[in-house]
Amino acid sequence: MDGVTDLGLFVVAGLILNITPGPDLLYIISRSAVQGKKAGAIAALGIGAGCLVHVVAAAFGLSVIMVSSSFLFTVVKYIGAAYLFYLGISTLLSLKQKELQVQRGTVLPLGVIFRQAVLINVLNPKVALFFLALLPQFVRPAADFPAGVFLFLGLIFNINGTVVNIIFALFASTISEKIKATTFVQRLLKTLAGVLFLAFGVRLAFVS
Repeated sequence: MDGVTDLGLFVVAGLILNITPGPDLLYIISRSAVQGKKAGAIAALGIGAGCLVHVVAAAFGLSVIMVSSSFLFTVVKYIGAAYLFYLGISTLLSLKQKELQVQRGTVLPLGVIFRQAVLINVLNPKVALFFLALLPQFVRPAADFPAGVFLFLGLIFNINGTVVNIIFALFASTISEKIKATTFVQRLLKTLAGVLFLAFGVRLAFVS
C-alpha cells in the first residue's frame, strides 16, 4: 500500500509481540483450558474485536494530528519513543518477577466470554498507547491518505494477532502446561519483546 514503509518489519515485529505472554493471551488460554477450544477461539475473537477500537482510534487520531500540524506529530512521535523505551525497560525488568501462570476458573457462557475479552482489551490503556507509539514509524510523512495507511497497518496487526491467538486457543491444553512448567520460553519471549521495544524506541526517535 502506498504510504507504508518497512511492511515486512512491521509484520514480523507484530507477530513477535503477539506471541509474548500477556493479559490477552492469558485469558484466551485460561478459557480454552477450562471450557475447550471453542471457548478459547471465542475469547480470541473478542480480543480482536476490542483491538479494533484501538486501531480505529489510533488511525484517525494520528492522521488528524499529522495533517493539522507536523510539529505536533513530531511531539507525538517523541512521546511514543519514550513510551517504547519504558515498555522495553519494564519488560526486561519483569524477567525477575513471578512467571505467568494460567489460573483455572468457572465455566462461562460464550457470550460472556466474548464480552469479557472485548473489555479486557478495550479497557487496557497500554494497548492504545502501544498503537500510538508503533504505527507512526511505518507511515511515510508524505502519505496522501494517512488515516487509511494507519488503519491498514492496524488491521494487519490485528488480523495476524487474532490468527495467532486462535492457534494458541486450539492448543491451549498443551500450551498452558508449557507456560506453567517452562520458564525459559517466557523469559526468551520477554527478552525478545523488551529488546524490540527499545529498538523501536530508538528508530522512532531518530528516523524522520
